[in-house]
Amino acid sequence: MRRTLFGPEHEALRATAREFLQRHVVPHMDEFIENRGLPREFWLEAGKQGLLGLHVPDEWGGGGSEDYLFGVVVAEEISRVSASISSCVGIHSSVCAPYLVELTTDEQKERWLPRFCTGELLCAIAMTEPSGGSDLAALKTTAVRDGDGWILNGSKTFITNGFSADLVIVAARTDPSKGAKGITLFGVEAGMEGFTRGRKLDKVGQTESDTAELFFDNVRVPDALRIGPEGRGFIAMMERLVQERVGAAIANTAHASQILDETIEYVKQRHAFGQPVGSFQHNKFKVAELKTQIDVTQAFVDQCVLAHAAGELSAADAAKAKWWSAQVQNDVLDECVQLHGGYGYMNEYRVARAWRDARVTKIWAGSNEIMKELIGRDLGL
Repeated sequence: MRRTLFGPEHEALRATAREFLQRHVVPHMDEFIENRGLPREFWLEAGKQGLLGLHVPDEWGGGGSEDYLFGVVVAEEISRVSASISSCVGIHSSVCAPYLVELTTDEQKERWLPRFCTGELLCAIAMTEPSGGSDLAALKTTAVRDGDGWILNGSKTFITNGFSADLVIVAARTDPSKGAKGITLFGVEAGMEGFTRGRKLDKVGQTESDTAELFFDNVRVPDALRIGPEGRGFIAMMERLVQERVGAAIANTAHASQILDETIEYVKQRHAFGQPVGSFQHNKFKVAELKTQIDVTQAFVDQCVLAHAAGELSAADAAKAKWWSAQVQNDVLDECVQLHGGYGYMNEYRVARAWRDARVTKIWAGSNEIMKELIGRDLGL
C-alpha cells in the first residue's frame, strides 16, 4: 500500500541517510558487533550529515526543523539496516533531545547542544534501576541537597549508550516524602568524581548497541546541571514517553518490514523438490499473512506519527502502537526464520540476528504488559 506521509524533501533526507549507512555502517557491521558498540567516528560522521540534531534549534547547532517526519525517515532507514544502531541513535536523537531542548536553561543548551548535534557529545538517559524495571515511580537513586549542589547516590541498569555516553540524564529521588512528585532530573557528565560504569552487558541480541550499568557514589552535581524544575522529573518523563513509544513503533515496523522483504526474495530463489520454496501453498499463504500484518501495522503507526506531529497523540494510542508493533515484529521475524529453514538459525544470515535483536522490543520503553495496563486504564477498567 502506498504511504502518503512523505514529500520530496523527506525522501531527499532518506536518500542522504541511506548513503550514510551504506558508506559508514554496512561495511563495518562485523567490527561494531565484535566491539559491542559504535565508534566515535560513527557519531561524528552522522553529525556531519546532519542526522543527529534535526529538531534542535539552529541557534544551538541543529537542523531547526519542526517537522517530525524528518526524524521518522532517518529512524526508518537506520532500522532497516540495524535494529541495534537504531536504538543507539534513537536514544540520543529522539529520546534525549526533547529533554535538552525543552527543559534546559540557555547556559545548559550552550554547554551541551552544539556538541550533541555534531556527535562530539553522546547522550544517554538513565531511568531503569536493578530493582525497578518499568516502575519508574519506585526508583531508589537519590540526590540530596548540599549547598549549591546535590550528592547523587544509586545505580542504573540496561542503559543504552551507557558505556560511551558523555552526558547522562539521570532520574533521582530528591524528596522521598512526595513519591513520584519527589523525582528530579540531572545532567551527569563523564569524568565526574564518583560516576563509574560497569561492564558492557552481554545481551542476547542488539549486539552493536553498548548497554551498561551505571553507578553513582557520592557524585557531586552542581545545581546548574539540574534539568528542569525540582520535583518535576517524573512528570517530564511521562510527558516524553509518548515520543519514545511512537519512536519504538516506527523502528519496530521498519525493521520487520525490511527483513520480510529480504525473506520474500529468499523464498523466491531457494529451491526444494524442484521448485522455489515460496511457491508451496503453505509458504505462499504464510507470506501473504505476514505482509498483511506489516501493512496493517504500518497504516496504524503512520496515523500515530501524524497525530504525534500534530501534538494530538494520546498516551494510550502510543501504548497501542508500541506493544502491537513489537508483537507483530517478533511474530513476523520468527516466521521469517522458519521460512529460511536451517539457514535462518545461522548468525551469518541477517534474519537470525534480526530475530534476536527484536526480542527486547516487547520489554523496553515499557513492557508490553505495562502498555496493555495503560490502555485498560484509559478504557476505564
